[in-house]
Amino acid sequence: MSAESICSDAVRFSDERLAEIKTLVARYPSAQSALMPVLYMAQEDFGYISMDAQKMIAEVLGLRLMQVREVVTFYTMFREQPCGTYLLEVCTNAGCMLNGANELVAHMCDSLGINVGETTPDGLFTVTEVECAGACGGAPVVQVNNAYHEKVTPEFIDALITEKRAEGAE
Repeated sequence: MSAESICSDAVRFSDERLAEIKTLVARYPSAQSALMPVLYMAQEDFGYISMDAQKMIAEVLGLRLMQVREVVTFYTMFREQPCGTYLLEVCTNAGCMLNGANELVAHMCDSLGINVGETTPDGLFTVTEVECAGACGGAPVVQVNNAYHEKVTPEFIDALITEKRAEGAE
């Protein structure tokens, strides 16, 4: 694995990251076993996992592109498109839906002036729905940049938006 052999000039792991990946792969019986941690690394490095990044990961790990795509498209925590500074992921599975998640999504979208899957023009917020956050006892659940918030109310969302917009203006 060398930085020069990676397919796209636009998307490259640093030499340091490639060394980290090589060490990680050595811990597993198969390079494919390192796919999820490497996807997390790519998303951390590039903000999302573009098709170029997926091709690069396939090359780095010696996998077929389809093996990478199967994982990226199955798990909701991997993004194929850029998102806002604050990713608001609302669980809309049965438990959360029965506790107001759909109304919460509608409130968020109305407050932000966007639809689900869109990002605000200022680049601060993206709203998405996720299938299950695994925290049914705290429904409705919203993840904000991977931090769980339980029993979320429209008032909580309004305060969050106000706070984050103020931080963005600083």
